[in-house]
Amino acid sequence: MKLTDIKKLKVAELRLRLKEAGLDTRGLKAELVDRLWSALETGQRGKDGEVEVEVNLQKDSLTIASAPTETAEVRSVSYVSLSSTRAKSLQLSLDREEAEEEDEDKVRLDPYGSHLHFEVGPDGACGHPRFWARFPSLWSGCRLTHGVLQGRVGFEVRLERKLLTTQLEDQEVMEPYGLRVGWSLAGTSLLLGEDDLSFAYDWSGKKVSGGKEDEFGEPFSEGDIIGCYTSFSTDGAAQLSFHKNGRFIGVAFSLGASVLENRPLFPHILCKSCSVRFLLDPTAPPWYPCPPGFTPLAALPVGQRVRATQTPFCRAQCEVLLMVGLPGSGKSHWARTHMKQHPDKQYRLLGTEELLACMISGGQSDSRLQQACQCLTDLIKMAAQTPGNYILDQCNILFSARRYKLQLFAGFRRQVVVVFPSADEWRRRLSQHQLNDWVRIPETALLKLQGILPEQQSDLLEDLQYVELSQEQAQELLQEYKDEARRLLPPIPKPEKRKPRLYKKRPCHEVPPPSHRTQWTGQEKYWIVLHQVSFQNGPVFGSIHLPINFNHLPCPC
Repeated sequence: MKLTDIKKLKVAELRLRLKEAGLDTRGLKAELVDRLWSALETGQRGKDGEVEVEVNLQKDSLTIASAPTETAEVRSVSYVSLSSTRAKSLQLSLDREEAEEEDEDKVRLDPYGSHLHFEVGPDGACGHPRFWARFPSLWSGCRLTHGVLQGRVGFEVRLERKLLTTQLEDQEVMEPYGLRVGWSLAGTSLLLGEDDLSFAYDWSGKKVSGGKEDEFGEPFSEGDIIGCYTSFSTDGAAQLSFHKNGRFIGVAFSLGASVLENRPLFPHILCKSCSVRFLLDPTAPPWYPCPPGFTPLAALPVGQRVRATQTPFCRAQCEVLLMVGLPGSGKSHWARTHMKQHPDKQYRLLGTEELLACMISGGQSDSRLQQACQCLTDLIKMAAQTPGNYILDQCNILFSARRYKLQLFAGFRRQVVVVFPSADEWRRRLSQHQLNDWVRIPETALLKLQGILPEQQSDLLEDLQYVELSQEQAQELLQEYKDEARRLLPPIPKPEKRKPRLYKKRPCHEVPPPSHRTQWTGQEKYWIVLHQVSFQNGPVFGSIHLPINFNHLPCPC
């Protein structure tokens, strides 16, 4: 069966053949065609422990067991090229998965334990903010793949260079760059130092934990190397100390066993408009000698390191939750609660509030809100191409916006979560939200919202969940909101009819232009005709005046 024949099949026929083959029947038509074609192309063999795929055609049946040589010889050029392309892509995918399995014990920057707007270098030892040029006030955090919970361990990180050399006049950047280094527990915020279980040494010469800054040590800048060391005691307590360019700065934090609760500490950085590099080569000498008794994290035996939870590498194993609800209805609260209840899935929360929180310095001005919205648009497109679990925290009450985003994440397990509380509860949450964030949403803006609640659509989503009011109750309440909006809002003025354009007459000249037509004056007109008369001495010309009768003139045509 050729690819063109598969494309001609309807969705119901494609799903029927996939079901007969024991394959997944969910997704758009393009996905179904690709899935069926891949099954036909790969030819799963029974002797290798795989299941043979049988596809029944309209006139005959085609069993894929082992492709004969004669069939391969008569393939068209396009068929062979498409087959080779798919085989290469499949091989690259397998090679990438094998490489990831081989590197499971290698200490590196964790691309899945970082902000999506943090870019990890190809060697896994360096990184920088992805949007440093467009959004210089955005902080980006990342952890290492391995942590520790015993012994005396440390690591070194270098502030490579500043990525923003001049401050742009049209952007409110109070500090041109910044860096925090330290330790944190898995599951805490990627904003190092903003969580109670997150401990950082800031570039300004302060120690930060739980969002509180205290004077500590001295500032560091471009080219400086910071050593971060933790010393565990036998009872589970730990001391966190820092070095600058090989010189001891001091012990910044002392953590009791009740604080850590036998949970590992992971190396963590948070940077803004600068690039950083770790020393993660276990065979390379340290940049500065370690304190006596300490061992670099990368040189620890595998059994003494703790691997962070891994996220799925395949898109089919990933999921995306699309939040739907009116402003202030509780979408962000539900999303964060869901993330805490499922820490193993390592959800990435994508929303404007999350991005505004990454702009630590300065208030939430209009320009920052605009930057957050622009950055969120780019992040959603990037997330659709990056395996992982995501929660899109936006209103998403417009059908066109929902459809566009769900189509972007084709291949993921797509779930829509609708948060629609009762009228009294929504007003209470909205007032609380405006009180906490000092952001007041105009009442007219809420009344003008013309949303449509989602319904189950097999081609766009796999699951639809209403977490508060049921779908019927939410639909009725939304209609009441719309009726109230029509009653309270002033009527939309109709556009005025455009007046017809008046064209001025051309001005007349004082002397009328000469006409090429003969005007009738009532008097006889004469033609002057030359007449030749022959005489003996030669021809003589004369004129004869003939009257003109306009009624008997010949037609000029």
